[in-house]
Order: sequence, then structure tokens, then C-alpha cells
Amino acid sequence: MVDHHRLSLSLRTLLAAKHSEELCPALEELCVRYGLSHMTFLVVCSGGRSGVHPYFTTYPDAWTEIYVEKRYFDIDPVINVARSGFMPVDWSSLDQRSAQTSRLFKEAHSFEIGPSGLTIPIRGPKGERCLFSVASNLPKREWSRLRASSIHELQILSQYLHETVFSATGLREVGRYRDLSRREVECLQLLARGRISKQIAADLGISENAVKLYLRSARKKLGAATSHHAVAKAIFLELIKI
Repeated sequence: MVDHHRLSLSLRTLLAAKHSEELCPALEELCVRYGLSHMTFLVVCSGGRSGVHPYFTTYPDAWTEIYVEKRYFDIDPVINVARSGFMPVDWSSLDQRSAQTSRLFKEAHSFEIGPSGLTIPIRGPKGERCLFSVASNLPKREWSRLRASSIHELQILSQYLHETVFSATGLREVGRYRDLSRREVECLQLLARGRISKQIAADLGISENAVKLYLRSARKKLGAATSHHAVAKAIFLELIKI
């Protein structure tokens, strides 16, 4: 189930972050709201400007310095999620058997990062590759409940962060988009509330195939790579509300 009030407050927090220096405090606020220990947003590929990899994190500076100094970027299995993955990945499913990877996760844990976490890959329409990761030090069972109750919201927030970061850092200007039809808006609005295609069809009294068609046309108009991306863009552009 989607907590509409929590999601709405979180989107407002990100909406208020107009400049790069306001993004880390915004992530800290979201951590508190979702009961998470840390959040990180990393631009792996900016889709146009080579060598530009902005990141925004609540991790301690000491850990960030160690991560860079030891070139953990080269062996971190989380980074590979951005290169080949599309779906959210729980850290427990990552291959941590090598000595280097095991040492990375143990050292991160010493800075109270993990042991649990989730990474959501983001793919933009112009070749952008980004990662949104959340970390938790909750016991395994409690983490599973938190993940299940918040994953839909985190997917929307990850895509909204993508728009916010690329706008705040000047990596991409907000372009013009074709107007959405009433049905496209309705479908995106219901999707944002956690409804799936079959439920949206029942809510609107139309076929499931029609819902999929409206969502596909909305993605195309918004230049979005996925339906969650389309929802985030529509919220970012104030075409729908949460």
C-alpha cells in the first residue's frame, strides 16, 4: 500500500530542493521519514557530458573518502546494477563472495551503512544511468516489512530525484512536452497511488489494454523510459498531484 501523505510530503521536500546544496539535507529528511539510515543518488552516466558523475548522499564523509581512495567504485556490485539492471535490487541478492567485495560491505557496515539495502537503477531517455540506493540497519525481518511497504514510493522518488538532480545541476534543461489527454492523466494519477493496470481499468471502466495504451502514450509524450519515470515527470511538471 502507498502512504499518500508520506509520499506527498517527500515529493514536496524534493520540490523545495532547487539547488545542488539543498539535495543532501533533503535526503536526510527523507531518511527520517522512511526510517532508513542512509540514501544516495549517483549519476553513473550523464548521457552527454563525459566525466560528470554528481552524487548526493547522507553517508559520512569519512566513508566517501575511503570509497574513493580504495577505488571501490571498480568492484562495487551495486554499480553493476546501473549498467545492466532495470529492476530494484536488494543488497542481499548481490554476489558478495569475493574477498574484495566482502571487505567492501564489512567496511561499509563499520560506518553503520547496511547491512540491508536496496538499489534502484534509473535509465533516462538520453542515455542517463543513475542509481538510487537506500540503506537500513534494521533486523532482517523488519527490513523486509519496510521494503515491501515503501518500494513503490521509493521507485517514484528515485525517478523524481532524477529529474530534480538533472535540473538542479544543469545537466539537462526541463523541456517542453506534449499535453497529456484526460485519460493519460487519470491513468498516471492512479498508477502513482499504487494501482496496477488491471485495477486502473476497473476504476475507469475501460479495458486493461486501453490502460496500457494510455500509459505508453503518456511515456512517449513525457520522454520517459518507464511508467514510474512518467509518473515522476508528471508530478515534477505539476501535471498530476499526489
